[in-house]
Amino acid sequence: MLSKTKFLLPVIAGALLLQSCDKKDEFYTTADGLTYKIYEKNDEGEYENKGKVSPEDTTGAKVGEVVTMHMMYKNAADSVLFDSRTQNQPIMIPVMEPTFKGSLEHALMMMSAGDSGVFKVNADSLFAKTFNQPLPPFIKPGTDLTFFIKADKIQSRDAAIADQQKMFEEQMKEAQVRAEKQIKVDDQKIQEYVKTQNLSGMQKTESGVYYKVNTPGKGPQAAAGDQVSVHYKLSSLDGKEMESSYNNPMTGGEPFTFTLGQGQVIRGWDEAIQKLKEGSKATLIVPSPLAYGEQDRGPEMPANSILRFDIELVKVNKQ
Repeated sequence: MLSKTKFLLPVIAGALLLQSCDKKDEFYTTADGLTYKIYEKNDEGEYENKGKVSPEDTTGAKVGEVVTMHMMYKNAADSVLFDSRTQNQPIMIPVMEPTFKGSLEHALMMMSAGDSGVFKVNADSLFAKTFNQPLPPFIKPGTDLTFFIKADKIQSRDAAIADQQKMFEEQMKEAQVRAEKQIKVDDQKIQEYVKTQNLSGMQKTESGVYYKVNTPGKGPQAAAGDQVSVHYKLSSLDGKEMESSYNNPMTGGEPFTFTLGQGQVIRGWDEAIQKLKEGSKATLIVPSPLAYGEQDRGPEMPANSILRFDIELVKVNKQ
């Protein structure tokens, strides 16, 4: 999280709202070539252009501190390349020594907590000296990237890490509440699916995976810690096949091998496959919280997708 690479997340979003009043709203340029506007709140709680920042001003963020902020940036064609607000949470960026004249690090060092700013940074220098990456094709050489930054907090690294941990814990609790609600919604849909597809003999695991053993196996029972090999076909509840190990060119049609019960696969697999013996063929219907949950994995597998797997437990290597 506390990394420069956070700048490169490819998300499309809207702009930050920056207000100005009274003072002339214009850009200024530092001696190092950084073009900027910085806004601060006045006594009425409105943002106004702070004006020219003196080189001797030391009120901004310092090297070693962490700025918690919302950030959006655009290329010269005014296309939004990243906006943290689409993720519904701020990002944390540690303040580094400037990597070139007019750098983004310099921009952060000009801001105090509560400030908003607009900064124009040379794209060639930014990618070559800060990101250590080649300039991507959607950014023209010799142009600037325009950054819109709202600095919420400026803290020590320890304080920022503590805040980050607290934020993660809160997010996990919120996600758990949503998952508990979603699994009830999914369970109703699965029951309707089982009925319309005449899938008699379905059983349900403790967590909510529905499974049916179509062909019982005669080999050893799978258990957590065993290495298992599984052939599978993945489909949505509307019958569209999305993936199959039988014709996967990446594996040459070989079964998928993993260690059971170690979190190497979705939770629904870890739980349901332990109900099977080697040689079994079964149908699993996995509610979304026990599959990929709120992850959007493309048009075929949007967030909160219920998944059907027709599987064959090919091999159980007891450990």
